[in-house]
Amino acid sequence: MLYLWLKAGHVIFVIFWMAGLFMLPRFFVYHQEAPEGSPENAIWVDRERKLLRIIMWPSLVAVWTFGLLLAVSGEWYTQGWFHAKLALVLVLSAYHVWLANYAALLAAGQRRLTGRNLRLLNEVPGVTAALIVVLVIVKPF
Repeated sequence: MLYLWLKAGHVIFVIFWMAGLFMLPRFFVYHQEAPEGSPENAIWVDRERKLLRIIMWPSLVAVWTFGLLLAVSGEWYTQGWFHAKLALVLVLSAYHVWLANYAALLAAGQRRLTGRNLRLLNEVPGVTAALIVVLVIVKPF
């Protein structure tokens, strides 16, 4: 029964985290369209900060906690599909940290990427999540 609760917790927080990973780059696109120093710019800074602080960081911690507990309880740490999944979750975690850093740059008035670049970066979590789902469901190796 513990396994099912761990799995439920993991899936719930993966959904929250993924929602944030999709939303934040979209926020960046709109943020960059706001004039620097404008009230709208300040609103985007606040939205990005709240999304990270209230949803994304806690979800990241919960995803890792539940995921590692699941891996131990299922003894998956010896299986190839799990190693591949873990590598992809590390990629998503690094992407999360990069997004947080870019949010800080935007808050400081530095706009280093174009809206097009940010829209392309928004594909990273979708492609990665699709690969993770295939690994977990199909367990190809």
